[in-house]
Amino acid sequence: MSLRERLSGTDEERQLQAMPVVAQQAYQELKKSMHQMILDRIDLERLKRLTSEQFKHELALLVQRIIEEERIVLNQQERHNLVLDIQHEMLGFGPLEPLLNDPTVSDILVNTFKKVYVERRGRLELTEISFHDNAHLMKIIEKIVSRVGRRVDESSPMVDARLPDGSRVNAIIPPLAIDGPLVSIRRFGATPLTVQNLLDYKSVTPPMIRVLESLGMAKINILISGGTGSGKTTMLNLISGFIPPNERIVTIEDAAELQLRQPHVVRLETRPPNIEGKGEVTQRALVRNSLRMRPDRVILGEVRGPEALDMLQAMNTGHEGSLATIHANTARDALARLENMVSMAGVNLTPRAIRQQICSAITVIIQATRLTDGTRKVVSIQEVTGMEGDIISMQEIFHFEQTGVDADGKVQGHFCATGVRPRFTDRLKMFGAPVPEDTFDPDRIFT
Repeated sequence: MSLRERLSGTDEERQLQAMPVVAQQAYQELKKSMHQMILDRIDLERLKRLTSEQFKHELALLVQRIIEEERIVLNQQERHNLVLDIQHEMLGFGPLEPLLNDPTVSDILVNTFKKVYVERRGRLELTEISFHDNAHLMKIIEKIVSRVGRRVDESSPMVDARLPDGSRVNAIIPPLAIDGPLVSIRRFGATPLTVQNLLDYKSVTPPMIRVLESLGMAKINILISGGTGSGKTTMLNLISGFIPPNERIVTIEDAAELQLRQPHVVRLETRPPNIEGKGEVTQRALVRNSLRMRPDRVILGEVRGPEALDMLQAMNTGHEGSLATIHANTARDALARLENMVSMAGVNLTPRAIRQQICSAITVIIQATRLTDGTRKVVSIQEVTGMEGDIISMQEIFHFEQTGVDADGKVQGHFCATGVRPRFTDRLKMFGAPVPEDTFDPDRIFT
């Protein structure tokens, strides 16, 4: 039976004339059948010798030829869409390609093959995009994870991976996902956000930027805290941009996503266990190994376990200016989480000894928050000042004060300094990166 017969049924002429636009279900069937026919016809060995543009051209010609041979009734726009979709299936990630090429999309959330949500400007939207079935979605997942040497199957139904542009991918499949495969993609732009971008978005203020730039130059250890999607990685990329270009940086991540622009960057990534449960390389092992690589700075994408102890020891033993992110709702919560992670390392340290390690290693905590209207702001910058008894003491330098929400749901508020002159200002002068005295003026309000 021909492709046209499979699509149109017995009374094909009447059905084709009554369908000026291919229905979604029929279109999915057409695309699936067309894809299979192309696979049957093409010479894979020959295609390996073609460039991407040549491949696209050959693919477009083949699709047009099949449409004419099978006498499939499609208008010009439908033909164009079909060619694009087949190219996406063959060369990219299928139905996800238009979303991955949309710069306004920050998150892509696939809830089985039927529904795909995206986040734009901090708000979730349901799209019209769908997959043919769960098997189709599984093929796309396998294509994504195989490119970074990972796997996903019933024995290993959860996986973290990344796309070629650095976007972070998490996939979970049955039997853990009851209704079908689920995919979450955290997008990263081709170029990281700049200082001016963050100022335009009112995520930070000029005085805060001046301080952050000086902190990066003066090799001060920084912990960036925040919830999911609050902009921790964006802030990490921003601060790393202030590191002098003559320093050697080693980055350690679960899934590589940092976009550092310095010339001397060495990137390390963890490895999950293989099908036999062997070969795993943890962040803790990479942190230890990084110290043998003569780093000037160590950047830990996210601290989430016993590697916290090794990170603190690195910061305390000559690797100043190191950076890390942590999931926490406040700066105080970040210190408590860090203490708990050090306890997971299996060392026999008292709580006071752990806190002493923390306060001697961490100098500044930056708190990033995603507000109710979807905007992301640095709501607090605090300095760790030492120990008072058994408690780590801190002083806030900058903060964002929310005053309300307007009729459109947009958060109202302002940034200001607290008036506290931080202790690290002397170190900033020593490294030739002083900040003006009016930087910490509490009367300067930024809305």
